[in-house]
Amino acid sequence: MAAKSSGVIPSARWSCIEVPPAVTRNFQALVSVSAKCNSSARPRSPVEPPTKAGKVLFPTRNYDLAATLTSGQAFGWDETAEDWTGVVLGRWVRLRQVPEGILAQTATPQTDWRWLAEYLQLNVNLQEILATFPDDPHLAAAIAACPGLRLLRQDPWECLASFILSSTKQIVQIRQIVAELRARFGTPVKTLGPGPAFSFPGAERLAAASETELRACKMGFRAPYLLAVARAVASGECDLIALRQFSLEEAQARLLKLPGVGTKIADCVLLFAYGFSTAFPVDVWVRRALEQFYFRGHRVKPARLHSFITSHFGPNAGYAQQYLFHYIRTQGRPDR
Repeated sequence: MAAKSSGVIPSARWSCIEVPPAVTRNFQALVSVSAKCNSSARPRSPVEPPTKAGKVLFPTRNYDLAATLTSGQAFGWDETAEDWTGVVLGRWVRLRQVPEGILAQTATPQTDWRWLAEYLQLNVNLQEILATFPDDPHLAAAIAACPGLRLLRQDPWECLASFILSSTKQIVQIRQIVAELRARFGTPVKTLGPGPAFSFPGAERLAAASETELRACKMGFRAPYLLAVARAVASGECDLIALRQFSLEEAQARLLKLPGVGTKIADCVLLFAYGFSTAFPVDVWVRRALEQFYFRGHRVKPARLHSFITSHFGPNAGYAQQYLFHYIRTQGRPDR
């Protein structure tokens, strides 16, 4: 991932190992793991195939899976008992937090798990990220409230489309719209149950739909925006892959040309799909946190807020934003 002016979130090593029976005894329908693996490569570097089975254990520490999957980054994960199920890059996945790390299972055999390690950002050294934060009591409180919150790395099209649908909606409503969109336009994928699952529909599929068909997914005024952007992406007018080569400012400017995409949506995509580490989405919750914590509750003009964000939060401002967002949304109104 190239970013000329803002860099991307730094990485560390990740590995996956054979899942011991004690860990998987209650994990439904797991197939046996035949090989042990350990990759010391950075993302996108060649590694040996971890396992041919549909399960793997990613040893990781300080990773709060539940908080990460419910923190307003992605909208396709469902909680079932102790597990989380979703579809990542067309593959049904079941995840479970266990003492040893994160246990993952797919419905089909996998010979390479890098796609999931990349999505979960298992390569990121969280302590190194947190060490770049300013000496800030409000951030310290946010970290203490959820010390293992992480950022995901999502598919750019799915991320863009999902955040177009997020405008003026709460997370539970966004999840409902995305689920309906998947069911109507996505491709069924093999699962281990319960219930069916669908991939996120590609831009080409949605570009061929009508506005009326999209409105049937209860997305309301967002339907023409999603349709227009899908057609721009499908036709090549908007090249989402090419955004990786630009600076944060240039990538943002290109996204802002799309119908229905404002600064907040553009910054969400740049942070959650491309890993621009200084992208700092500001929605109602983040604005509330910033004004409450740093401006004594006073309303602040956007220009002043932007100047403060740029100067205060450092090279991993996007991570700081996610901690503040999740903190004020889940903890109510903390003391000033």
